[in-house]
Amino acid sequence: MLIENSVQDGISVIKVSGRMDATTTPQFNEECQKLLSAGTGRFIIDLSGLEYISSAGLRGILVMGKACKASGSSLAFCSMQAMVADMFKLSGFTSILNVYASLDEALAAMR
Repeated sequence: MLIENSVQDGISVIKVSGRMDATTTPQFNEECQKLLSAGTGRFIIDLSGLEYISSAGLRGILVMGKACKASGSSLAFCSMQAMVADMFKLSGFTSILNVYASLDEALAAMR
């Protein structure tokens, strides 16, 4: 899994590529925790490059969501490929997390 961080309009954008499973999810959680500890208040997780997500990956997403809520940070997800979007829908995440079709839509919602 590859994780790239950038800042757009004062919002941290974390682009995740590859596979998010039991092996790679700890890397995702660690990277997000670093940003939360640094005081980052707004996050967008760009999943356009994520090809696969397992139940461990979904748990990692849920951990990030809870950590953001606890710290008062805003969180959104965007640009999901079909398999990942299906997993979010089946798990009920689309009803509890902010999900957008594109990065531009997520940025506009976070401004």
